[in-house]
Amino acid sequence: MDGMFDFAKTGELIAELDSVRIALIAAAVLGLLAGVLGPLIVMRRMSFAVHGTSELAFTGAAGALLLGVGVEYGALAGAVAAALLLGILGIRDADRDSVIGVILSFGLGMGVLLLSFYKGRSANKFGILTGQIITVDSTNLTALVISAAAVLAVLAMIYRPLLFASVDRSVAEARGVPVKTLTVLFSLLVGVATALSVQVVGSLLVVALMVTPAAAAARVTASPLRATVLSVVFAEVSALGGIVLSLAPGLPVSAFVTSISFLIYLVCRVIAWARDRRRGVRTSPVEAAPVPVG
Repeated sequence: MDGMFDFAKTGELIAELDSVRIALIAAAVLGLLAGVLGPLIVMRRMSFAVHGTSELAFTGAAGALLLGVGVEYGALAGAVAAALLLGILGIRDADRDSVIGVILSFGLGMGVLLLSFYKGRSANKFGILTGQIITVDSTNLTALVISAAAVLAVLAMIYRPLLFASVDRSVAEARGVPVKTLTVLFSLLVGVATALSVQVVGSLLVVALMVTPAAAAARVTASPLRATVLSVVFAEVSALGGIVLSLAPGLPVSAFVTSISFLIYLVCRVIAWARDRRRGVRTSPVEAAPVPVG
């Protein structure tokens, strides 16, 4: 247990190992990406969709591992395929959950099948499920930064109509906003971001980075701008803090990322409860006062 909080050893690892510093930069990039997309995911009620997308990213990663190519490319291909299917088949709200359930179960089943054919190190299989951010090298980091920048650039171009459609879809459609096209495009952006986030927390826990920080931010503010800022801060703390805490004990990063993000979410829930309780206390005397008659 003492090694769990050996910050002297943690500092040495950060100072001496290039791989650790690269991992921290990669985590910072992914935290920014997840933090910006997260509030829109929560607003559009796509949290379950992120989980479904991550399962097909798992399938793609397992296929890439079996073929001997970069796991990140397989995860990206699988996530993009899932995002396109979700965007096209699940445009109607009534169909979305069932479509996600179908894709999720198919992706998980196929991923398990592909992994059963792989005869290499079991650590590679485990890394797909729980993340392997420490294995990111400078080449992968460059690709990650370029991909994240492309996602953010596209999001910046469509943000205003996308936010409008997320807040009130029917009014946006009446105003001529291409809601269906935006739905497919945003699903594609989420797919790319999900595939990139798999490197940190793995396919099973990707919701912890893509959704939990934004869900926490939504508890303490209703402003889209403030929610985005808080979501980015929470995602960065979770991703970077998870790596730093995992270094000394040598444990999986995902365990610490998910724990930190969950703790932040609980704190925000308590803050929201205390705020609502104070408001209730102030208004209760007025509500209890007799209504004058005549």
